[in-house]
Amino acid sequence: MFKYLVATRARRRAAWLVLAAGVVAVAVALPLFQPWKLWVDETVDEPPPAAAAAASGTASAGPRAAAGPATIARGTFVSHEHDTTGTVRVVRDSDGSRYLRVEDLDTSNGPALKVWLTDAPVLAGRDGWHVFDDGRHVDLGALKGNKGSQNYPIPAGVDLAAYRSVSIWCARFRVSFGAAPLTN
Repeated sequence: MFKYLVATRARRRAAWLVLAAGVVAVAVALPLFQPWKLWVDETVDEPPPAAAAAASGTASAGPRAAAGPATIARGTFVSHEHDTTGTVRVVRDSDGSRYLRVEDLDTSNGPALKVWLTDAPVLAGRDGWHVFDDGRHVDLGALKGNKGSQNYPIPAGVDLAAYRSVSIWCARFRVSFGAAPLTN
C-alpha cells in the first residue's frame, strides 16, 4: 500500500510538472509565432501622398507642383513563402521626396512583416525565399496591412540605383512572403 501511495504521488507530481512546462511553452510560443495572424487580415487603403495633400488643400502652388508625382520605377509581386499579389511603384513627388507605393496588395498576415528595398534579384519559387537578407537592404518600416494600398517614405540619402527589388520580409522567420523586381 505504501509503495502504491508513493508511486501515485510521483505520477501526480510528474503530471503537474509536464502541465506547467506546457503552459510555459505556450506562453512563450504565442507571442513569438502569433498564429492568430493567419486568420486576421489588416486592410489599409491610403491614398497617394500627393492625392492626400490635394484633398486637404495643403498642396503647394507653383510650376514645380503642377508637374505632380512621377513614377520612376515599378514592379509586380511574385509569391514566395505565401501567395502575394499586387504592384509597387517608386514615386518622386513634386517636392522631390520619394516614397514606395504598394498597391492592391494581397498577402498573408504574419509576425514582424517589413517592407524592404533590396539589392537582391527576385527569384521565383523557393529559390527566392531567403535571398533578400544576403545583401544590402533598406528597411522602410513595418508592413501596415497585408491587404490594400499603402505608402512608405524612402529616406533622402538612399541611392535607388543600388536597389532593384522590394520584399515583404518576415523578420521573425527570415523569409520573403513575396517580392517585386523594380524596373524603370
